[in-house]
Amino acid sequence: MGYQNITEFILLGLFSDEDERIACFVVFSLCYIAILSGNLLILLTISGSCLREQPMYFFLSYLSFMDVCFTSTVAPKLITDLLAQQKTISYNSCMAQMFYAHFFGATEIFILVAMAYDRYAAICRPLHYMVIMSRQVCYVLLMASILGAFLHSILQVLIIIELPFCGPNQIDHYFCDVFPLLKLACMDTSLLVIVIISTTGVLSILTFVALVISYIIILSTLRTHSSQSSRKALSTCGSHITVVFMFFLPLIFTYVPMADSVSNDKVFALFYTMIAPMFNPLIYTLRNTDMKNAMKKMWCRDTQLEEK
Repeated sequence: MGYQNITEFILLGLFSDEDERIACFVVFSLCYIAILSGNLLILLTISGSCLREQPMYFFLSYLSFMDVCFTSTVAPKLITDLLAQQKTISYNSCMAQMFYAHFFGATEIFILVAMAYDRYAAICRPLHYMVIMSRQVCYVLLMASILGAFLHSILQVLIIIELPFCGPNQIDHYFCDVFPLLKLACMDTSLLVIVIISTTGVLSILTFVALVISYIIILSTLRTHSSQSSRKALSTCGSHITVVFMFFLPLIFTYVPMADSVSNDKVFALFYTMIAPMFNPLIYTLRNTDMKNAMKKMWCRDTQLEEK
């Protein structure tokens, strides 16, 4: 392990103004409650209905679970720090936060890719769909997503723990991430910045481009389908595309820096750590007839049981 004298870091957070911090405390607390309740609702609806048998909803339930885990690595600390006088985080907690943020975030990315593959199989290869997307294949894709995310995250941590930190210890961010930490190292990290941009940044761009191309293929195939089936498929794909854009664009702007601007990074990071996970349940439920029907059935069943 690299020599380091710093045992804790100070997170500078989002705002220094007292009134802004109190207002944001209220807003982010409500956002976090919305993320937890929205994603929990999706998880309960899928697990309590026959939707769980379908590959798309199998992946959606795990995406919701990852949303909760991903936001929970960042949001509680961000919210409590808004009211704290001293926003410190220990060296080990900082490394752990960075690992889990990258792990859950990367797992989400790979699950979104699996979901795109599922939609491709359903729309472009409907006769072979049950074979292509068998339950066994779903589990293999899920395990591959988790393994890929683990390797990505451990690589980020290994890069950082080898660095010497001898002061200053102020991180210009609201959570521990690679770029803000590289700025604090007592050595030239320009080569490491290039390594991270060429791994995380390029991976984000390539995944995003691959997803967009896959949806272009899917949408062009839909033109040959009947209007009824294509409408349903279009609404499903529309939800996926919206989520992909909301998650990937801020991510790409963060990990492929156009200029040396951490202040912008903080704003972009807010999108993929708080805003996208909050809107995902809305996007998937409001635009999805199957989810709405499953929720109605669940609620009706619950109220009937209560009445009895």
